Amino acid sequence: MPRFSPSLIPALLAASLLAACSSTPKDPTAGWSPDKIYSEARDELNSGAYEKAVPLFEKLEGRAAGTPLAQQAQLEKAYAQYKDGDRIQAVATLDRFMKLHPASPAYDYALYLKGLVNFNDDLGLFAWISRQDLSERDQKAAKESFEAFRELVTRFPESRYTPDARQRMTYIVNALAQYEVHVARYYYERGAYVAAISRAQSAIADYQQVPATEEALVILVRSYDALGMTQLRDDAQRVLQVSYPDSRMLQGGLKDKDNPWWKFW
Repeated sequence: MPRFSPSLIPALLAASLLAACSSTPKDPTAGWSPDKIYSEARDELNSGAYEKAVPLFEKLEGRAAGTPLAQQAQLEKAYAQYKDGDRIQAVATLDRFMKLHPASPAYDYALYLKGLVNFNDDLGLFAWISRQDLSERDQKAAKESFEAFRELVTRFPESRYTPDARQRMTYIVNALAQYEVHVARYYYERGAYVAAISRAQSAIADYQQVPATEEALVILVRSYDALGMTQLRDDAQRVLQVSYPDSRMLQGGLKDKDNPWWKFW
């Protein structure tokens, strides 16, 4: 083991400290004012460099702590994370904002953005109709989106974001209802009539006054008929005729993929 002279120890310690300092990444924002950081972060955001904007907004949160600018930084960081495809972090940022600032005048925007983050999940709502399966993750995101929008329209009916939130809520409800009918049709076409009845009943019970209800009733009528359950068949047919007196689905067949259910607004 090498032995060092006591007189060399201070010099060695100083050298090691200098080496450690030289390996520490330099913070380019060290001398920047909060306004300068915000300006640079906004430039990155507006240019689409979301991955560069996020750390700048994080710096700003710390430098401007306790000020409205720090709150703005949180919201804009969440937006940058959302645009960068990081849904989980965007939601976490928004939840933190709403917990820390329940009286913020931007609370309505935070709810709206949370709804948007979940509404624009990776697969997208329009993709659901082409799939045989809708994962629990997809349904959970849609339902969380709906809840955020519902809180927005309930608490802030005059918000500038409320009209769009209402339309998106309608879209989500129709999407979820139609998926139930899509699964019911899938079972019906394969002769699994009990399963088809169960899913059609779920669509009718869980989602009121949506376009998918008509087809759900048709599936009930046909499934009960196939099982020889004439009383239930007749009951479902009476509801269909009262609710949709001009329905042509019983004669024209169930909807197919070329008849896009989602064109309702």
